[in-house]
Amino acid sequence: MDMVGRTFKHYKIEELMGKGGMGVVYRALDTKLNRQVAFKVLTTDLTADAIRLRRFLQEARSAAAVSHPAIAQVYDIDEVDNTVFIAMEFIDGKTVSELIANRELDLIGSVEIALQVAEGLSKAHKTKIIHRDIKSDNIMVTRDGHPKLLDFGLAKLLDPNEGLEKTETLPEQAATRTMYQTVPGTVLGTIAYMSPEQARGQELSYSSDIFSLGIVLYEMVSGELPFKGDSPLDTMHSIAFDEVRPVTVIRKNLPPELHRIISRCLRKRPEDRYQEAAALALELKHLKRDIESGVQRPMSAGHRLQELKYWLQTSLPGGEKILIIVAALLIVVAVLFIANIQWSTLVGIGLLGFFLYRYIKNRKNRMLNRVVAKAARYRDVRAIRIRDNLLTLIVDRAPASLYIRINSLVDSLNKKLFTGKPVEVNLRDDLSPEEFQQMLREPGMVYVRDDVVLESPPSKSG
Repeated sequence: MDMVGRTFKHYKIEELMGKGGMGVVYRALDTKLNRQVAFKVLTTDLTADAIRLRRFLQEARSAAAVSHPAIAQVYDIDEVDNTVFIAMEFIDGKTVSELIANRELDLIGSVEIALQVAEGLSKAHKTKIIHRDIKSDNIMVTRDGHPKLLDFGLAKLLDPNEGLEKTETLPEQAATRTMYQTVPGTVLGTIAYMSPEQARGQELSYSSDIFSLGIVLYEMVSGELPFKGDSPLDTMHSIAFDEVRPVTVIRKNLPPELHRIISRCLRKRPEDRYQEAAALALELKHLKRDIESGVQRPMSAGHRLQELKYWLQTSLPGGEKILIIVAALLIVVAVLFIANIQWSTLVGIGLLGFFLYRYIKNRKNRMLNRVVAKAARYRDVRAIRIRDNLLTLIVDRAPASLYIRINSLVDSLNKKLFTGKPVEVNLRDDLSPEEFQQMLREPGMVYVRDDVVLESPPSKSG
C-alpha cells in the first residue's frame, strides 16, 4: 500500500526510498523538528507475533540509546493503526555495496570504514547489543565519507529463538521459514555474511558481528565475497568449513597485515576471533597508520604466537591436544628410565599404553557410527557414505532444517575429538539415478534406506 502523503504521529511521508526483506523505507519530514528522517515501515509477517514484537521493541529501544558517529541514530519506534515503524537518521550517501559495485573504494578508504564501524560495534557491544545482520547493504557512507551502520536491533525480528519458549527444541523450523520467506536475492546476500554459528542456528556472541564485519572488509578490499555457493545450502557449507582465499592472493599489492587481521576475523571458532570489537579497531588503526606512512611493521611476537597456536589447532591431527599427549608420554618415559624401573614393568606399561592408544584411535569411528545412526532416522536420508573425513548424505531433498540438524551432530562430534582431522559433512540432493547407483557400488557406503534398490549394472554387449 502506498503511504506517500500519509502522516504518522508527526512524520509526514514524502517519498518512497526502497524496499527490503524487513520492510519499506520512505523519506519523511519530522514536522516537530523540521528535519528529514528515514521512515521504515516493518512488514506485517515480521510483526504479527505479539511476543516477538514486544521483545523486539524492547531491544530496539535499547539500541536507540547507543550513541556513536558510526551508528545511524534511531529517533522513534512506535505502532500507529497496526503499523509498526522506526524513524531514524536520514543519511545522504551510498551503501558500501554500491561503492564496491562502482569501484569507488580504495584500500585506505576500506580500512577507514571498517575501523569506524568496529568502533561503533565496540560501543554497542558494551551495552550488550549484538547487531546480527552486518553486511555491505547495512553500511551507508555519507557524502563526506563517514560510515553509518544501519538497522541496529532489527535482526532480532529474524532471530528464530525469539518468541519461542525455552522448552521448545526446534529453532531450525523457524530458521528454515525465515530463509525462504524473504524476497529473491535477499537469501544469498544475507547468508553470505553470516558467521558459522549463525548459519547453524546456534547461540550468538559479539564475535559473530566481528566475523560479519570481516566479510565486509574482505569484500571491500578484494571486490568479492569470501564465501559463496550456487544455493543457500552451498553458501552455508562454505561458511562452516571452507578456508578463504587470502586477499593478498586476489590482489597482490595488499599488505600481509591486512590478511592477518581479516583471517583472524573469519576464523570458524568464535573463541579464535577477536573477542572485542575494540581490539579489532585498535589493529585496524595501526594498519591504517602503516598504510598512510608506507611502512610495513614486522609481525609482533604475540601475533606470531597466535598464528602458531591457530596453525596447531587446524593443521596438526588433534591440534594442541596431541602435542600435550606426546609431551606427557615423553615425560613419563623419562621418569621411568631415570627411576630404573624393571623391564617387566615397562612392558606392562607399554601394553597398557597400546590398548589405550587403540581405544583412542577407534573413538572417532565409534562416534561416527553414532552420528550415522542418528542421521539415518531422518526420512529424507536415502544413503550415507564415509570417505576419509567427509560424511556424505544422499537425500531426497535438502531443507535448511536438515542441514542444521546434521551439522549440529557433526559439530558435537568434532568438539569431542582427541586426535585426527575434524569431520566435514556434505548433503547431496542433485544426483541423477545413474550417479546414485554408481555411488552405491563404491566403497564407504555405511547406510542405505530400506526402499533403496541396487539395480543391476547395464550389460556390456560385445
